[in-house]
Amino acid sequence: MNSKDKLIFLISLLVMIISCILLGFHKNNATFSHVYQVYLDGEKIGLVDNKTELLNLINEEQQDIKDAYNVSKVYPPNGFQILEYVTNDENVSSASNIYERIKEKSAFTIEGYQITITSPPNEDGESKVQNIYVLDDEVFKKAEYNFVITFVDENDYLNYINNSQEEIKTVGSIIKHMEFEETITIKKTYISTKNKIFTDANELTQYLLYGTTDSQENYVVKAGDTLASIAEASKLNVRELLIANPKYRSENAVLAIGDKMNNSLVSPILNLYEEVRVTEDVEQAYTKRTVVDNNLARGQRVVTQAGVTGIVRATQELRIINGERSQETNMVSSVTIREPVEEVTSVGPSYSFISGGTGGTISTGLDWAWPTKTPYVITTDYEYRWGSFHNAIDISGTGFGSPIYAARGGKVVEVNNGCANYGYLGSMCGGSYGNYVVIQHENNFYTMYAHITTNIPVSNGQQVSKGQVIAYMGSSGSSTGTHLHFGFAVGFPNHGGKWHSPWSLYR
Repeated sequence: MNSKDKLIFLISLLVMIISCILLGFHKNNATFSHVYQVYLDGEKIGLVDNKTELLNLINEEQQDIKDAYNVSKVYPPNGFQILEYVTNDENVSSASNIYERIKEKSAFTIEGYQITITSPPNEDGESKVQNIYVLDDEVFKKAEYNFVITFVDENDYLNYINNSQEEIKTVGSIIKHMEFEETITIKKTYISTKNKIFTDANELTQYLLYGTTDSQENYVVKAGDTLASIAEASKLNVRELLIANPKYRSENAVLAIGDKMNNSLVSPILNLYEEVRVTEDVEQAYTKRTVVDNNLARGQRVVTQAGVTGIVRATQELRIINGERSQETNMVSSVTIREPVEEVTSVGPSYSFISGGTGGTISTGLDWAWPTKTPYVITTDYEYRWGSFHNAIDISGTGFGSPIYAARGGKVVEVNNGCANYGYLGSMCGGSYGNYVVIQHENNFYTMYAHITTNIPVSNGQQVSKGQVIAYMGSSGSSTGTHLHFGFAVGFPNHGGKWHSPWSLYR
């Protein structure tokens, strides 16, 4: 075979090969078709030849969901994906068959809004993220508004957001700043019907306040009830009871027999922070003094000068968290309206006093000095707070590092100075008291001075006199700001002694 013949042969062979290839391709292509691969959370569910039929079937078969949420359209589950393919796979399922497989595996979705609440990072840098689902974002906006006016007077809030607050002329308050501690984002999305989807603003308001939609305890008002008596019986303070019942806006609100009151402690999933300037008249306790009068009969006791509380008009800046003021207040200015008048009691020679009393208050028959500088503000009283009883009074307004005085002479019996000067709510350093001093006085009386700074100038076993500087005001341990936790007990406190109201020493 010459060169020319070889060339013709090769060309013919090449044409034959190409023809075979084209013929085979044409033959196979004739069996290929356009189908749709359905996925659910990445898992193949099957092939379907009509995408529209499947989607219509999902929507049409979910009348119960449409009725429950009053919507006109239902969508595939989250994680649903459908992709078009050209394939010769003959294993194609009907739309109804694929629908049933999807129905068994996951819940369908409806259009709505996802509210994401992200808390600030904790000490470990971790944030708590919570999602709430609503059919209409107006439901959340209304619930958010209800949440705010649970803790803030509605008129005060409207004046704040409308920039129409009036300046304080005598007494009163203005809101300087308000915000949620958490970051709140709202986005439109498809919501799985297996989630709780809020359609009612009142139900969502309860969830924001209590972290649950379960019914809360109710108290039925009886004859003789007051807000104070109901709060005490419910282990709340009056402010907490008012927060749980926002229709009552004042501690002097009139109650009607048969009214139902929510007497559960709120446990909000949001934290509303307010910075407030307040001008108010604050009582200043009077001190007591006992003198011996030999003209009186043996054992006789007579109050010769009645004590009168002082009044200071104090302008303060403070933080309020979900309706409860923090333990710290910043004293901006003060004007003395009335000086306190000391109570003086004259006693006959050889007078012997035995303490007595009922409830949280007792009579000591001794002289006591006030433990801080003046003027001051009581930020938490001897009362229920946050679900437990606060066995002391919190005194603030004199500033971080201001002196703390011994209320009476005695012996220092316990000192802790191992905590940082600034703590945080929930810290268990020093048993939550932070740094503290305990002093033993006569008649088995004890006073406690807590949340103080580390530079304590007295030591265990030391004798101190009334009015001596024994500590400095701080914010150690479980604390929301600078203050003194001042406690009074009969018997060694936290070692078998019993707490009593510190007002026993001054009233």
